[in-house]
Amino acid sequence: MDGDACPKNVKAITGRITGKYGWEMIIIASFNHNIEENCRHVTVGNESQATDYAVINMTQKGDIVVTQDWGLAAVILGKGAMVLSPHGTVYREEKIDFLLEERHLKAAFRRAGGRTKGPSARTGADDERYKRALERLIKETGNH
Repeated sequence: MDGDACPKNVKAITGRITGKYGWEMIIIASFNHNIEENCRHVTVGNESQATDYAVINMTQKGDIVVTQDWGLAAVILGKGAMVLSPHGTVYREEKIDFLLEERHLKAAFRRAGGRTKGPSARTGADDERYKRALERLIKETGNH
């Protein structure tokens, strides 16, 4: 799990579900973040992209990675792992190019002085969608 920008309730939900299925939850985050004690926590430096590099290096085929970073998601998909956003969106190979292009266009727009809307406030529906998606992905792996 990319712990640098992951909501607390997503960490809690992930801990409950991974425990239910006998999976290990690993949270990777810079030392600037406080992580709960109920999981394996890998601390990295606060250099740019340090967490992403650690997630990439630790991910293996069949893993499930939780991140909202589309660039990181693309790399993880290329390694044969599954990727889930904290809002419950499952990233798939066939859609990732579109998301990366959207990211590029929004960044160019912001560099030119434009403003883009940030993510909406998290809701209980987001938690439910995330929970269902995580359980579905665990079942897809066949390791449950």
